[in-house]
Amino acid sequence: MNAPTTAPFHVAQRDVPQALIQALQQRFGNNCSTALVIREQHGRDESAFTTVPPPAAVVFAEKTQDVADAVALAAQYQVPVIPFGVGSSLEGHLLAVQGGISIDVSRMNRILSINADDLTVTVQPGVTRKQLNEEIKSTGLFFPIDPGADASIGGMSATRASGTNAVRYGTMRENVLALEVVTASGEVIRTGTRAKKSSAGYDLTRLMVGSEGTLGVITEITLKLYPLPEAVSAAICSFPSIEAAVRTTIAIIQMGVPIARVELIDSNTVRMVNAYAKLGLTESPMLLMEFHGSPAGVKEQAETVQDIATEFGGQSFEWATTPEERTRLWTARHNAYFAAIQSKPGCRAISTDTCVPISRLADCLLDSVAEADATGLPYFLVGHVGDGNFHFGYLIDPNNSTEFATAEMLNHQLVARALSLGGTCTGEHGMGLHKMGFLLDEAGAGAVQMMRTIKQALDPHNIMNPGKIFSL
Repeated sequence: MNAPTTAPFHVAQRDVPQALIQALQQRFGNNCSTALVIREQHGRDESAFTTVPPPAAVVFAEKTQDVADAVALAAQYQVPVIPFGVGSSLEGHLLAVQGGISIDVSRMNRILSINADDLTVTVQPGVTRKQLNEEIKSTGLFFPIDPGADASIGGMSATRASGTNAVRYGTMRENVLALEVVTASGEVIRTGTRAKKSSAGYDLTRLMVGSEGTLGVITEITLKLYPLPEAVSAAICSFPSIEAAVRTTIAIIQMGVPIARVELIDSNTVRMVNAYAKLGLTESPMLLMEFHGSPAGVKEQAETVQDIATEFGGQSFEWATTPEERTRLWTARHNAYFAAIQSKPGCRAISTDTCVPISRLADCLLDSVAEADATGLPYFLVGHVGDGNFHFGYLIDPNNSTEFATAEMLNHQLVARALSLGGTCTGEHGMGLHKMGFLLDEAGAGAVQMMRTIKQALDPHNIMNPGKIFSL
């Protein structure tokens, strides 16, 4: 098992010629900033890496041609380009580890077309998931991918995000139909169509989805939409142990219940959320569940799940059918990260996730909990356990090297366990910087070399978000 990358900022910074800065300022005017506060804002994310120098300049793109022109200028000087959405990534994806310029696409936030009859929508990359669902709700459709944070669609595509609804609706991989991408030379290309399937040539859409900005900058995305369910019901259920909650989840999935969401929150996290959001949830391991379908179907699913949970000691069922009640119940899950951060003032969270086959979920999760408990390091645990994916957030003092080392040790052990059980080093966070050391163990030398070959062919000067996913 290779050691994780813990000091990516030691990579040599490339020079950014003043001539490039002047060219960007001439082309973009006030939409190109070299102000330190702006550069620092674009030189950090929600990861624990805090000492990486910021980019040399930030370009605020408002249309595809802006992105193409900025990349073309950067390519002329062989200077790195790092796309920036809303900055919610957790693994250091947007840090300028080799210097360069940041291209902020948050102003590219228009819904370009809604094709309700075909169940598709085309958006610019700066559109956020909440914005998208607000603007299409009158059509009776919705976009189900929900990673928790109000991330941008461009960033979600770049990291192959998923989230709480993935157990029923899949991930961004299954829900992106087509893309517009600016390549490393500044050329604009299109991949895919609005058709539901195609066997025409290489699947460039899937290649770009999950490439984390290392192959191009996504400037337009066509997505699948889904009809709003006729009926929705949500429930929370408390359990005497994490094992009981996990065994319940495994039974639900193996019985084929078409549950839309099933999320695990451990007792530590429930306690943090209670303090943060002034909730009165029972402070024991909890499953949050949601059911979509017809009224009769939802009722049948819920009754089946309640029977299964009861067999494993589940109790204190609380049901919600109105949007307001469901929002209150899901507040616990969506506030987990912020609740944890506030529970230890001044801390940073080293967040990590893995995903394993559902049959091995209990083995992986319980051993990892035991290891974390043994160190005494505070942590929070949440999981999209319906598809075998869970997240630890280890809370550390960023100035305490011992705590940082302990968190990295736990992360290393967790990933090693997941890989040994047939799983992956990251289910949805992406590789970024933090997981780079694990890719060789998971994919093997031949596969990683193939990835390098693709990268070098499409980005020969290594300017597209360099230093991420794998080293060259």
